[in-house]
Amino acid sequence: MDGDNQTTVTEFLLLGLSGQSEQEDVLFGLFLGMYLVTIIRNLLIILAISGDSHLHTAMYFFLANLSCVDICFSSVTTPKMLVNHIVGSKAISYVECMTQIYFFITFINMDGFLLSVMAYDRYVAICCSLHYTMIMKPKLCILLVAASWVITNLHALLHTLLMVQLTFCFNNTMYHFFCDPYAILRLSCSDTFINDLMVFTVGGLIFLTPFTCIILSYAYILSSVLKLPSAHGIRRALSTCGSHLTVVSLFYGAILGVYMRPSSSYSVQDTVATVIFTVVTPLVNPFIYSLRNQDMKGALRKLILDSRIRKF
Repeated sequence: MDGDNQTTVTEFLLLGLSGQSEQEDVLFGLFLGMYLVTIIRNLLIILAISGDSHLHTAMYFFLANLSCVDICFSSVTTPKMLVNHIVGSKAISYVECMTQIYFFITFINMDGFLLSVMAYDRYVAICCSLHYTMIMKPKLCILLVAASWVITNLHALLHTLLMVQLTFCFNNTMYHFFCDPYAILRLSCSDTFINDLMVFTVGGLIFLTPFTCIILSYAYILSSVLKLPSAHGIRRALSTCGSHLTVVSLFYGAILGVYMRPSSSYSVQDTVATVIFTVVTPLVNPFIYSLRNQDMKGALRKLILDSRIRKF
């Protein structure tokens, strides 16, 4: 690449999902509504779990952490898009973009690790029910979450440091609503071989490890459930995992379709697919867990009733 074609990029232009102002107005209202619902519903789950002593168990400890991560995950991408629309700007500074990439990678991987830890919790609860309290002690729960935070932050740091080594040319525009790592790689006029290699090796390991844990956990759960003598017992055991399987399928299905291939093949269709795990998954998680969980329903009702009583 000739030196005349290179420049120091100080900002990127996020053209949104469509690039057309009329459609962007509709998307603004849609994203604003989904973001507010995401924050409120996940915050309610955290408050309900912290305020109900009956929910101070490993399963709900992980669920509260998942809700916290979902709030942070949504807040990494959506607010910047909303603010840009209000002020009539498409720009995001280079520093903001790299920061967004770091936290995007951290929280998307943290979601995956928490889903795997929750799958392990369900495995112990169903397959080793008599020893559940002995195995899932508070120290182990805290250790699993803390280790997940360390691994995901180190992984995000690796990819961000590699990203800042790239050179960007005059083309700094992308049809996206946030700084997606793959979209940024496509804008670079440097050789991105090392970046792609790290995505498929280190990134693949970080992605596939929790995914494999989930598959193995549910394989053992299914094997144990099928040995139950009654159909009622089978339905009851599977119902405790139904909500978790729904979230896992939605989350991993979208990520597999977008990131498990070279960055050069990234397209506008992939941009739309990223909405599923950046906006939709954090939105539906609290609905799935609360609508299919009687304990959560009771805790949420208690929280709402207590808040009404305090007003009077």
